[in-house]
Amino acid sequence: MSTDIHGGIEFRHPGVGPDCYEGEPWVGAMDLWPLYDETDYASFGCLFGVRNYAGYAPLAAERGLPDDLSSGLRERLQPWVADGHLAGATWVSWAEIAGLDPATAPEHYIGRLTWSSLAKPSILHQQLVPAEWSPELVAAVGPRPQDLEGSDHYVEWISGDLLYQYESLTAGSILGHRSHWPHMFAVMKALADRFGDDAVRLVVAFD
Repeated sequence: MSTDIHGGIEFRHPGVGPDCYEGEPWVGAMDLWPLYDETDYASFGCLFGVRNYAGYAPLAAERGLPDDLSSGLRERLQPWVADGHLAGATWVSWAEIAGLDPATAPEHYIGRLTWSSLAKPSILHQQLVPAEWSPELVAAVGPRPQDLEGSDHYVEWISGDLLYQYESLTAGSILGHRSHWPHMFAVMKALADRFGDDAVRLVVAFD
């Protein structure tokens, strides 16, 4: 069964503190969807430690829902948490995301290989790969192409009736322009430019 992500972006209201403001400290700005609509375990592991098969040191794992979570997000997510339907919940600030080193990578794997038949492109096979390909992987897909040497991001090639795609597992690659994350990050950055890097956060939960 796959694991899906839910949640949204919040910002801290600039009026928090003065007696004239009586609202919630954190305000819901935008839902996760439609900005992000993927199931990508490499990015889930890198950012949140969920389905972390690649073995990242995650940026923001197992923090739970914030105590001062906005009422709108709490209404949507808390019942799932209470019923045990969620695989985990956490949050991360824009300051943390903006400070993530794009060269961040897992310890034991350097990339992921995806392949599909040209006749049936909707049926995908995917495997995490170390620097040295195992005999089992070579038997399944053939020898590692020489032009993968030094490839930091993405390479695509065709062999026989199969299409192969290789992507490095650096944070800059898996969170980059081939993913949906730049849409999310653009909104968070826009809010942070107004309210401050630590006053914008993404709250997520997984089922």
